[in-house]
Amino acid sequence: MNQQLCGVLFGVAAFAAWGFLPAYWKQMQAVSPMEILCHRIIWSCLFLTVIISLQKRWGEVGSIVKAPAKLKGLIISGFLIGFNWFIYIWAVNSGRVVETSLGYYINPMINVLIGYLLLGERFSRLQCIAVLFALAGVIYSLFAYGGLPMFALGLAFSFAFYGYFRKKSSAAPIPGLLIETLVLFVPALAYVLFRAVFVGTHFLIDLKLTLWMVGAGVVTSLPLLWFAAATKRLKFSTIGILQYLAPSIAFVLGVFVYKEEFTRHNLITFGCIWIGVFLYVWEALMKNRKSY
Repeated sequence: MNQQLCGVLFGVAAFAAWGFLPAYWKQMQAVSPMEILCHRIIWSCLFLTVIISLQKRWGEVGSIVKAPAKLKGLIISGFLIGFNWFIYIWAVNSGRVVETSLGYYINPMINVLIGYLLLGERFSRLQCIAVLFALAGVIYSLFAYGGLPMFALGLAFSFAFYGYFRKKSSAAPIPGLLIETLVLFVPALAYVLFRAVFVGTHFLIDLKLTLWMVGAGVVTSLPLLWFAAATKRLKFSTIGILQYLAPSIAFVLGVFVYKEEFTRHNLITFGCIWIGVFLYVWEALMKNRKSY
């Protein structure tokens, strides 16, 4: 039970940190999303290098590099997580925090679809109904606004396929993320240097913004360490339930802190998604209960 409680605390810490992440990116609204992304990659890579060194896990990194299949999967997942981070930062600093929460509410339904289509997994009845409700919410949004919630769908699909390629690579979380950030490190550093020389930058000019940019590596990597600690101690279905803490916090931030518009159409779209989420969580709880 101590391990179970410890796992829950690590899981809550990780997902709460991800939920409050929009508040962090809001501190850098004077910086372009691409520059924030590049600093996030650079400082995450350096922070993870320190962690790997302290944990003496360079052997794991070397074994991944020597395995072409694992390395190929991590190169693909690296570009996917970079794309996901860019959409997220852009959406938050464009006043679309609520839409980012919608994306991460939809994400588990996309995971179910990928499992069915690419991994040979089968829908349970409740999963099928949950996916249909999520689809209904997206379709309603299309008809209500004359367009799809592209930020939300971009986040949901990019993170779902990121998870798929990470699962296929079977690399441990921390060494895997280090390689993913290393894949993006050189182009990220090149962009930062280009801006510094030819365009202009706040980095090392504005002390406050410089500290926020450097801290991006910590706020990216630290929740992942907590998440890895939680997955070692908890069932995957329990992790699946805890993950809804992050978009729920983001939703509250968007509506009640940043005063983003939440219309009747938003309510119907989110209502469909929330019903799907309820069914998804309900099934996970039932599976947990049967396993004890």
